[in-house]
Amino acid sequence: MRVYLDDERTTPEGWLRVYWPDEAIALLRQGGVVELSLDHDLGDDARGTGYDVVAWIEEAVFLHGFRPPKISVHSANPSARARMEAGIAAIVRLAAEVEAGRGAPS
Repeated sequence: MRVYLDDERTTPEGWLRVYWPDEAIALLRQGGVVELSLDHDLGDDARGTGYDVVAWIEEAVFLHGFRPPKISVHSANPSARARMEAGIAAIVRLAAEVEAGRGAPS
C-alpha cells in the first residue's frame, strides 16, 4: 500500500490518502505500507504534522525494529522539508544498523 498524507493536494493515482498523522501511523502499525509520501503542514498543528509521522517511525525502528517503508516528502515548506528529510536520513541509517544487529533490538 502507498500512503499519501496531505490536506490539500490531489492524491496521486494508486495511493491511499490520509489527512492526519494518526491515520498514517495506524496504517503503518497494521503493516503493508511500502511507500509513504508526507506533507508537513496539514491545516491544524494541534492535530499534528507530517514530522510527527517521521518521529513515530524513528522511534518504532529504534525500540521495536520496525522496518520503515520508502519515505518521501512533498511539503512546500522548505524548513519543514529539511527537518523531515534529516529525520528520514536518520531512519535509514538506524534501520540499517538494526538490520545489521548493531542497533537496539525490539
